[in-house]
Amino acid sequence: MEYRLKLEALVTPTLEQMGYELVRIQMQGQARPTLQVMAERKDGLGMTVEDCTQISRALSALLDVEDPIGGAYVLEVSSPGIDRPLTRAKDFTTWAGFEAKVETDLPVEGQKRFKGKLLGLDELGRMGLATEKGESWIPLPQVKTARLVLTDELIAAVTKDTSEG
Repeated sequence: MEYRLKLEALVTPTLEQMGYELVRIQMQGQARPTLQVMAERKDGLGMTVEDCTQISRALSALLDVEDPIGGAYVLEVSSPGIDRPLTRAKDFTTWAGFEAKVETDLPVEGQKRFKGKLLGLDELGRMGLATEKGESWIPLPQVKTARLVLTDELIAAVTKDTSEG
């Protein structure tokens, strides 16, 4: 975890200066390690191949100089996509009303996996889900993974936003 936080702290200023926000950064794979950097535009427009190329060039130069990762790895820059991961507190508010799947580190209300409509955040810093069983409120630090579910509603909302821009 601490390693990921160091990488976040290293790349975030460069991304922000370029007009992007970091969505997620993680190392994947053993035989051929890949540093995955997921970013989005601050202006809300959709990410293009050119955006990913610019980010990749800037981060490659930064990572070559700082050398925070021992050994060879592949840098992969991508957009979050429609069924995006929810990694920041603001994501749970921004995407309220849409369906999501959430997994927790520890059981909450006797379970670790949830699926339902996002209700946003409450004043205690818990993200809410309206599930078949009712409302569940999960403290953000206990969220292991969260991702939007690809639905017709989500596709319509995202394509409406990009076609109006």
